[in-house]
Amino acid sequence: YYARRCITEDPNWSLVTVPHLTELCLQHIVHNFEKNPILNRLLPVHQRKVVDRLSTDLPLAVTANIVRDEEYWKRCCTERWQVYDVSNYGNSWKRMFFERHLENILKCFIPNITDPNQVLQLIPLCKDYVRKLEVDQFLPPLQGDQKEERDDFSDTGSDTELGEVPMQHYDLRELITALPHLEELHLTYGVKDCGMNFEWSLFNFTNQDCCNLAAAVKMCRNLKVFKLTRSKVDDDKTKVLVRNLMDHPCLVELNLSHNLIRDKGAQALGKLISHSKLETLDLCNNQIGHLGAQALAQALAEKSTLTSLNLRLNCVEDKGGEAIGHALLTNTTLKSIHLGSNNLSELSATLFSQVLTQNTTLTSINFSCNHLGLNGGKQLLEGLADNKTLTELDLRRTEVDQEAEYLIHQIVWANREAVRLGTLQHPTGKP
Repeated sequence: YYARRCITEDPNWSLVTVPHLTELCLQHIVHNFEKNPILNRLLPVHQRKVVDRLSTDLPLAVTANIVRDEEYWKRCCTERWQVYDVSNYGNSWKRMFFERHLENILKCFIPNITDPNQVLQLIPLCKDYVRKLEVDQFLPPLQGDQKEERDDFSDTGSDTELGEVPMQHYDLRELITALPHLEELHLTYGVKDCGMNFEWSLFNFTNQDCCNLAAAVKMCRNLKVFKLTRSKVDDDKTKVLVRNLMDHPCLVELNLSHNLIRDKGAQALGKLISHSKLETLDLCNNQIGHLGAQALAQALAEKSTLTSLNLRLNCVEDKGGEAIGHALLTNTTLKSIHLGSNNLSELSATLFSQVLTQNTTLTSINFSCNHLGLNGGKQLLEGLADNKTLTELDLRRTEVDQEAEYLIHQIVWANREAVRLGTLQHPTGKP
């Protein structure tokens, strides 16, 4: 009887393939990070190795205030969103992630259905990073079986016909007042992509919504930019907003474009101009007439820090245009004004010819889509003869004589070139 002994070996085995103890520890830390996130106790070189291996699916409660590495948050953003531009977020991936994450929650929030804690629990995690919120959708409460069938299928959307459905959207007060670094707030109360489920009630910015929002903005003392567009904001709601924005310490830009503001709302905004630090006011596509324009003009003439005013697509007509022109004879702050599509005629052009002679602050005027006529164009050309500050004058579709428009363009272009050369010679703005 003979015994046979066989010895087998792995020809590929090498001592080099055995992980170092440090590597085994790092693997363990990554695997158990959710239960034991000890990142801050590690050496910087080891922190980097751990962060590079962390899953982007970890709970925010674990990663938000521990992981500062921008590469990790870049992975979180690129894996979640296909379209992104980090330059819109101060080149911070972490800020981008938390702003967009919070915006998505707000856009999908359904009152009486979604748990409010879903938002409130996020506050301590994101409050140090959120500086701007852009929410272009607010969902209303579900009506369910209680929704009454309507016989009126009119597409006018009149509030007087349909009435105001007693439903409020998500109340932002508790959220935005807890965001100490919030500087910009862009909101639209409506529903995107509703398709065949369209109803006017989906686009109701109610009185209670307005009161809640106004109170929130008032308490948001670091807010610099406030935009509330396409939300059916009327005169009464404008007054509520103005009362709460009066004497705001930081607000410099207000955008209420594409709403339902008429003269009384504009009159309230005139008071706001005189009692705030507003620099930019956008009222494009509202229903402001000459009385509202006169109120805004009075504010420009008396006390104003406004540098830009957009009244495009309103109906101020010549009475309003002339009032604004008179105000600009003495105003020394406004640099840009947009009066396109306001049914202005030669009368307004004649007064603005005088403005161009005296005013040395205005750099941009837009008269597009008005009826200035041949004489209106000639008047503006005369006013520009000695003007050295205007660098933009839009006269498209104003019925101005082609030759006058060409000569005006030459003067404005020369002014723009002079400013450009001056900037190149004195890049710091010093003489």
